[in-house]
Amino acid sequence: MMSLNRYRMRHLAKQGHGGAKRASQLLARTDRLIGVILIGNNFVNIAAASIATLIAQRIWVDNPELGVSIATVLLTLVVLIFAEVTPKTIAANHPEKVAYPFSYLLRPLLFLLMPFVYVVNTIANFLIRLTGIKLDQDSKDLLSTEEFRTLIHEAGAMIPPKRQQMLLSILDLETVRVNDIMVPRNEIVGIDLDDDIREIENTLRNSQHTRLPVWKGNINNILGMLHMRNAAKVLAQPEFTKAELLQATREPYFVPETAQLHNQLFNFQSEQRRIAIVVDEYGNVQGIATLEDILEEIVGDFTTDMSATSLDVMPQDDGSFIIDGTITIRELNKALNYELSMDGPKTFSGLIIEHLESIPDSNICLKIDDYPIEILKVKANTIASAKIYPIPK
Repeated sequence: MMSLNRYRMRHLAKQGHGGAKRASQLLARTDRLIGVILIGNNFVNIAAASIATLIAQRIWVDNPELGVSIATVLLTLVVLIFAEVTPKTIAANHPEKVAYPFSYLLRPLLFLLMPFVYVVNTIANFLIRLTGIKLDQDSKDLLSTEEFRTLIHEAGAMIPPKRQQMLLSILDLETVRVNDIMVPRNEIVGIDLDDDIREIENTLRNSQHTRLPVWKGNINNILGMLHMRNAAKVLAQPEFTKAELLQATREPYFVPETAQLHNQLFNFQSEQRRIAIVVDEYGNVQGIATLEDILEEIVGDFTTDMSATSLDVMPQDDGSFIIDGTITIRELNKALNYELSMDGPKTFSGLIIEHLESIPDSNICLKIDDYPIEILKVKANTIASAKIYPIPK
């Protein structure tokens, strides 16, 4: 009974399995179940010992002490082999085949012996409470996040690997923040209302994005988000103005960079949004986060292998990779299955600069977490590109 898989048992009980229903009801009060089993078990063992003693004394009348000793040894072997080790080993390895049929016997026994069980449990529970141990029947089967993660790992072939990864990714949403998956500030494509109207029109016609932020003068002064569906209506006019373009925008949605992804997913749902402007504690724009970015954390990239298609990670013939400095450490680890530390800087460039504690003015080589790295290009006080080699065997 105690070796039963509680979750499988509850699943079978919901499907109408009689034995699983009875076992579930019995296990709801383990103290009563243990009480009725041990009352019967001890009664039989003590009765067997008494009967064996009487039989031994009658057989060895001349030497009853010898008879009792022989009976004790023989009965111990019989009980151990036939009443303890053998049946309990079988039951522990095949709990459902044993527990479900015997649940039909244990329920009426529990009903018949309830007065004895009640007295025994009352005294036992009182003694247990004196030790300071709490008898919590409700929380004993609850799983923590890490326990649930282990359960998914051990599911094996019962859950396909892809679905296992999705479940684990959902659990990881609690540890990932918005600034880990956002598009950084320097990669944001948008419309500056201070630009020439023809330049704005050219940006709209050539944009590969569905939504564009609209700001005036400075990216920290974002006025709205423009959906390309609304932009198409504006572009269809013979002549359009910046005021008309601004009217077609929607009020921007700002989120803090420290927001956890699982909370932000629900916030997108409640706010009916698909894109958010990420700001720091001072209100400065740090990047853009989209609903698709969060979904990719769960189901994986919607595109093909990143290392083969992304310009941020370009494989070389010698087994090395040329890495764009703006790529995030998280994306780099996922693309190349690396284990670079993500506790500090978020970008590859930031990781190199933090390791060097200075901005290099020439191409140098270094090693981070055992990965050999060669800086290829330094531009505007940042690492524009670097080559990373596989760890030598």
